[in-house]
Amino acid sequence: MKQDLLKLLDLTPEEITAILNRADQLKYEKKHGIPQKYLEGKTLAMIFEKNSTRTRVSFEVGMFQLGGHALFLSGKESQIGRGEPIEDTARVLSRYCDGIMIRTFAQAEVEELAQNADIPVINGLTDFCHPCQVLADLLTVREHKAVLEGLKLCYIGDGNNMANSLIVGGLKMGMEVAVACPEGYDPAPQVLEFAKSSPAHKFSLCRAPKEAAAGADVVFTDVWASMGQEEEKTVREKAFQGYCVDTALMALTNPGCMVQHCLPAHRGEEITAEVFEAHAQEIFDEAENRLHAQKAVMCLLMENR
Repeated sequence: MKQDLLKLLDLTPEEITAILNRADQLKYEKKHGIPQKYLEGKTLAMIFEKNSTRTRVSFEVGMFQLGGHALFLSGKESQIGRGEPIEDTARVLSRYCDGIMIRTFAQAEVEELAQNADIPVINGLTDFCHPCQVLADLLTVREHKAVLEGLKLCYIGDGNNMANSLIVGGLKMGMEVAVACPEGYDPAPQVLEFAKSSPAHKFSLCRAPKEAAAGADVVFTDVWASMGQEEEKTVREKAFQGYCVDTALMALTNPGCMVQHCLPAHRGEEITAEVFEAHAQEIFDEAENRLHAQKAVMCLLMENR
């Protein structure tokens, strides 16, 4: 039966752990020069309706390292950009390729693509969620802290796709999750419903960043205006005043607290340059782990097809 990676809500804790474990293995093999031709002869179609640096490079390099080939398709330059129905694109690519990665705006587009494709579909990012990034985040935290369960994850900023996926991923892995967002910028209702769905979930949503950061083991943040929200920049700058990860906020966290940022970072807005540079090793470990986590996803979905 075909499997996809559309959102972390679809995965069990055991499935997330399996991805992280495979990523650990692949990272070890890469660092020790062990050949990784698990996807030899296979092709991944990469559809980009949103621009990218890390997503494109990590998927393309990942497929190369696994012995396969990645094919870049710009939404503006393909038939999708000219109005071809997504179900037709899915059926055509299923005849040519072994998997599809899509980075786009609407989650519904990813879901429709997967519904009509005969090959695995991977969500490279939508406005609703960013599963590959958060798998890399969980991998990084586990590398630095040895465990995930019982840690406190704090997120400061916009209740965007990153917040949505961090809430789901953190809670599924047994972490306490505290989120601080300005009023009107909360995470998606579907995600908040999930957070409240089990008495085992330790979750809080507040307006005060310092309240969320108290006792945190890892602090996450993201840009105030994501791609496609540039026209809201001035309004958002006003709404997010005080939502900056600075030394005063970090002083409230647990000793050895990590900082994670999915990048690109706007120093002086959501994070100070001082805090960013103090935690740069962790942040760029996180960026590297996009490669290893996504290789794990591709192997688990495409290797035995």
